[in-house]
Amino acid sequence: MAATPDILCIGAVLWDVIGRSASTMRLGSDVPGRITRIPGGVAMNIAMTLTRFGLRPALLSAVGRDVEGDALLAEAEAMGMDVGHVYRSDDLPTDCYMAIEGANGLIAAIADAHSLERAGAKILAALENGALASVDAPWIGSVALDGNLTEELLRDIATSALFAAADIRVAPASPGKAQRLQPFVGHPRATLYVNLEEAGLLCHCSFDSSADAARALAERGTGRVLVTDGGRDASAAKAGGACHTATPPEVLVTRVTGAGDTFMAAHIAAERRGAGDRDALEQALRAAAAFVSGDTPQ
Repeated sequence: MAATPDILCIGAVLWDVIGRSASTMRLGSDVPGRITRIPGGVAMNIAMTLTRFGLRPALLSAVGRDVEGDALLAEAEAMGMDVGHVYRSDDLPTDCYMAIEGANGLIAAIADAHSLERAGAKILAALENGALASVDAPWIGSVALDGNLTEELLRDIATSALFAAADIRVAPASPGKAQRLQPFVGHPRATLYVNLEEAGLLCHCSFDSSADAARALAERGTGRVLVTDGGRDASAAKAGGACHTATPPEVLVTRVTGAGDTFMAAHIAAERRGAGDRDALEQALRAAAAFVSGDTPQ
């Protein structure tokens, strides 16, 4: 019998096609740079970081039965992930993400996660059929959820008996999908990882600091909340508990896609090693800084 994975990463597993330039860019810019294709998607990015910390994540996602899908899962397996529970579709292509980054940050991005959305609850089959869990024996470990899942599926997960004993970690895929996470605002077993803009969207207001945002979401009954704000202070708060704030290291930013996923995964890994609230926050900020500076492999 295969070993039980350390954590489930549920969501987008796709190819990232990213164009990066050292030039400052604006609408209509045509500049030299580099174009890469690498494994990506929120669930995959989190899983890749977890493997660098010595953990074995299992992917629950939808990947096409195409050349791109075969290559993507082969790379994931080579990195140490459990890919045996990924839903393989005969008629849906492998999803893709495309982004343009310049010296002034992310210029534009398009996430094509239509196959994941159309697959819906099929990606959770291993949590129902006994392969990983069942209604009678729900998953009791950590779960990393991705905001690329549909609103309907996220609502179902928030109340499903399959996740009744799980440590649920949730990240929006982007500010544009932050509202999908509303079922986890006020969820006592959920940990939300959001940036300042996403926190404001979830609370239907704006915040001046990460600490204000983290406290506001925690006061709504959310189990735990971590709020980042780029290179400015980040904060972590618990429902009915303390709020901790830390400043990320100053680094030269060479890439941004995947930074939030790296932060989330590093925080999970730090806590599994026994780090306390403040220490785990600081370790996650250092890992994210190393990623955006290019010191961490991608």
